[in-house]
Amino acid sequence: MNTSPFNYKTFISTLSLVVLMIAANAQQDSTQLNRNDTLITNSDAVYNRPFMKVGKLPLAIGGYLEANTNYSVTDGISEGFSFQFRRLTMFMSSTITKNIRFLSELEFEDGTKEINIEFAALDFEFHPLFNLRGGIVMNPIGAFNQNHDGPKWDFVERPISATRMLPATWSNVGAGIHGKWFMPKWALSYEAYLTNGFDDHIIANSENKTFLPSSKENENRFEESFNGEPLFTGKIALRNTTIGEVGVSYMGGVYNKFQEDGLMLSAKRRVDVMAIDITSTLPAINTVLTGEWAWVMVDVPADYTQQFGNRQHGGFIDIVQPILKRKMFSWEKAMLSFATRLEYVDWNVGTFNETGGNISEHIYAVVPAISFRPTAQTVLRLNYRYEWQQDLLGNPAAKTAAIQFGVSSYF
Repeated sequence: MNTSPFNYKTFISTLSLVVLMIAANAQQDSTQLNRNDTLITNSDAVYNRPFMKVGKLPLAIGGYLEANTNYSVTDGISEGFSFQFRRLTMFMSSTITKNIRFLSELEFEDGTKEINIEFAALDFEFHPLFNLRGGIVMNPIGAFNQNHDGPKWDFVERPISATRMLPATWSNVGAGIHGKWFMPKWALSYEAYLTNGFDDHIIANSENKTFLPSSKENENRFEESFNGEPLFTGKIALRNTTIGEVGVSYMGGVYNKFQEDGLMLSAKRRVDVMAIDITSTLPAINTVLTGEWAWVMVDVPADYTQQFGNRQHGGFIDIVQPILKRKMFSWEKAMLSFATRLEYVDWNVGTFNETGGNISEHIYAVVPAISFRPTAQTVLRLNYRYEWQQDLLGNPAAKTAAIQFGVSSYF
């Protein structure tokens, strides 16, 4: 099955037109651009973290940790109880001079099993509407990829769609522009980057299916492009102080090595991803809604079997309801919340060519949770996780239940 690629040229043209329109209007009312940044969007997540300045050192530092317990059972079989140290992340930020900033994010996962530089970039702030960023940048596809810090979430696990369909914390070497325009009670932000991109591991991997996260295993992506073709990622987001935020993003490029030393090996094959994300708070009861949905389109070679899907989609929605917010124990602004996450991913959208039957490689998950925040920067969370995962042929779903208790905190 073939799929036509997303029209990324149209997206780029639309993004450019929006920026030009904003810039033209901004010249008429430049006061809109000089306001304090009271409207924080997901694009600000990289800097919207607690940092500590130590004496006269030129650096501000910070970070967060995540640790939890886990007990899970799949179809009646369990591997028992485990303690898990998920990650330790370190931030370093510096204002080099006026309007030139540097920030880095270094992550240690599962002890020191994986060590990753997730962000290390310079920002040149020419104008609120036009800022240049270069280095290792976080590709802004959806909202979770940018806004992934553990203490911000009431759930132990990261969303399935962000980790097992999209490559969570997906970052690459590259450069681009970003900016924001303020209106009364509104903020409009944009980002656009060219970076190194995916490789053919998205269809040649140990998962034996189309699996974008496999490209994270390519350590060479920080020093050279796999095929000499840049990956484009762009996002536009609109935020209102009352309603919340909605963002639309796109990421796409060639993933295969189509030539070697000037010799054509094959046709160019693309991967294209489209995502929409929402963040909102219901004012009457302060219910926080956070959701994301993404579509993946991959040009899979015709000689691959149908277990390698050329279309995928999935997403999640988090519903967090604060039920108590007051002084508890010695913490002045502690908060207790109930939360629920609903998740779905289909790794192979379509039907079998031979029978017309549905290809059933998908997963559902429901995660009720209780979270306690002594402060806004620290969360203790108790989750019950239930998953139904069906294989390619539609056999009865494997059912997994898990109880997890964890802690995550900035420091």
